[in-house]
Amino acid sequence: MDTQDANTMTIKQLIITALALTVSSFVQAAPQLLDRVVAVVDDDIIMQSELDQRIKTVGVQNNENDLPEEGTLKEQVLERMITESVQLQMADRAGIRISESQLDDAMSRIAAQNGMSLSQFQQAMASEGVSFAYAREQIRNEMRISRVQQYQVGERIQITDQDIDYFLASDIGRIASAAEFRLRHILLSVRSGAAPEEYKAAESKANKLVAELRDGAEFARIAMAESQGRTALNGGDMGWRKEAQLPSLFADIAPNMSIGDISDPIRTASGFHIIKLEDKRGGNSQVIQQAEVRHILITPNEVRDQDQARDLINQIYERLKAGADFAELAREYSDDPGSGAGGGDLGWVSPGDMVPEFEQAMTVTATGEISTPVRSQFGWHVLEVTDRREADIGEEVQRNQVRQMLYGRRFEEELPIWLRKIRSEAYVDVKEQL
Repeated sequence: MDTQDANTMTIKQLIITALALTVSSFVQAAPQLLDRVVAVVDDDIIMQSELDQRIKTVGVQNNENDLPEEGTLKEQVLERMITESVQLQMADRAGIRISESQLDDAMSRIAAQNGMSLSQFQQAMASEGVSFAYAREQIRNEMRISRVQQYQVGERIQITDQDIDYFLASDIGRIASAAEFRLRHILLSVRSGAAPEEYKAAESKANKLVAELRDGAEFARIAMAESQGRTALNGGDMGWRKEAQLPSLFADIAPNMSIGDISDPIRTASGFHIIKLEDKRGGNSQVIQQAEVRHILITPNEVRDQDQARDLINQIYERLKAGADFAELAREYSDDPGSGAGGGDLGWVSPGDMVPEFEQAMTVTATGEISTPVRSQFGWHVLEVTDRREADIGEEVQRNQVRQMLYGRRFEEELPIWLRKIRSEAYVDVKEQL
């Protein structure tokens, strides 16, 4: 036997010896339980390790404060995991999936809501002892469960126009939907029992200040310098107030003002008041700028690549500048099936209706003018702004907000009923000795 064979045999012997010692240690040592099933839920199982990890996460989320005693906590967490398992199996059967990009977006939103970047969020979780991969899968499961709930519970909820009317007519509806005003205030006070000349001087000064303010002077600066009101040091800012909470001397004036308006001097026994409507929200009035637009869309396709699409839109643009009829070219060339047949007409467009590139072009294009070609995710556009107007969409917005609020309220009422139902219908076998 040569030296190489001897070395080879030595290695083999070491391996055999190690295996023998390993087997011996298993034989001699008491068996240790690595993991076990704590519950069977229909076609799924919940392991002890999963339960322990969830209990640990609950502790981190609550900073270990105000937690029930250990046995109660385990029962509560396990019950929640059972209900989640039932819903996730429903999601599986319905083919509900969350893509990696959707999950990435959700994680980024959660991080942003906590004032962190995604990497900072990951580090923060690691410092708390929570695996980022585990948290990521929990978020994926929560998103899938949310979709199941929307399909199963949300589809049963119908909010009618009559429901909205009843709410708006109720006392709580009138309060909740009332407009809110943010006012700034200047008071030029006149002492009690002052002579007419003092009132006249204060009125003259008030008129002068109003003229300065309407000419562009900064309200906050003048309020701090001239006002004797309680909010002077805050630049006259009275904060947000419902219409019913406005001082009576302003209640008839503020609702009729537009944002940025400066009131005429308001005379009272205490002196002269000047108010500015800084902002307004809620109520049934919300004025926005709309544009009446038509466009021609050229998209790349099987026979036209991106460069050819760009060349074609440039040719159309040059023809339009030369006086060609927009509607005729739209009907002939536009790849937008919705507007092409109608000469490219999109009707009245509100802010946020269009993709950013289109909206930017619409904003900078003068009324009656044609934009240069602009590219969006849909292809290449030329557009013409035919008119602009102010439109009050407040009532529509208000009704949509009420509809969402009523939907949310009913969803919260129906969800626990549905959860109890699916829990009672599921096969659940909870093992002993939690």
